[in-house]
Amino acid sequence: MPYPEEMVAPMREELTNIGVQELRDGIEVEAFLSQKTGTSLVIVNSVCGCAAGGARPGVALALQHEIRPDRAATVFAGQDVEAVAAVRAACDGIPPSSPSIALFKDGELVHFVPRHNIEGRDAQQIAFDLMASFDEHCKTPASS
Repeated sequence: MPYPEEMVAPMREELTNIGVQELRDGIEVEAFLSQKTGTSLVIVNSVCGCAAGGARPGVALALQHEIRPDRAATVFAGQDVEAVAAVRAACDGIPPSSPSIALFKDGELVHFVPRHNIEGRDAQQIAFDLMASFDEHCKTPASS
């Protein structure tokens, strides 16, 4: 049974307030991931402490980096069941993990941060991991 919406709403807002698109069902996930050009970051959000202390703040810090994905979206484990299943299907061969963070480039998974790489790490460490992946896989911004 999904968590009550009033319980997860503030946790959702930590990401949507910084411009991360919320995906609530499988159709929205498929449409988001069908964009085969560029880079897409997908965060599987969660109610757990490592999401609160590491994953969400780490994503927020990483998305301030000069080089970042073209788009970012989130699904909520234990709430958006169909959307989470669609994200996990796109991460073929990787065991289910929440929270987790996936980076896709041109429709292919190129970087994945599972829960065991979030637990016990602070937001800054998670952000550095993501920023290194952004540097490797995302476009360098055009110079002005």
